[in-house]
Amino acid sequence: MKIASIMTNRVATVEMDDTLRAINNIFCQAKFHHLLVIENGKLVGVISDRDLLKASSPFLDTPAERPCDVARLSRKAHQIMTREPITINADTTVAEAVSILMKKNVSCLPVVSPQGKIEGIVTWKDLLKAYMALQGDSKIECKNCGNVF
Repeated sequence: MKIASIMTNRVATVEMDDTLRAINNIFCQAKFHHLLVIENGKLVGVISDRDLLKASSPFLDTPAERPCDVARLSRKAHQIMTREPITINADTTVAEAVSILMKKNVSCLPVVSPQGKIEGIVTWKDLLKAYMALQGDSKIECKNCGNVF
């Protein structure tokens, strides 16, 4: 099974100078855990919700909140992103993607074309669902063709 059949094609992106406040708003409204950071249309980084959590103050929106806690939300995406993200292409197999994910200890793999265009993203959850489907323990619908495996 190829990554193209399980990847999420619609990805959320932010720019290098987007603030943590804007990134936090995206994560609060969305049901995903990774944002791709772009510069001039090219992928330059990845931000997970855990990266944002580490960069934010635990005192936000509490009685103990201080001005410096709020000021942290003015930091920029490029200050907390993971640079030089590990990427794969749509023809990568699920087995190869799992191996890369485990070896590199990352939670997502952006899918890019040979020209560097972002085509999608695959997460450890997507890979786990595909594995379960391949084992016959669940079904997975191809996000491209709609076939059920």
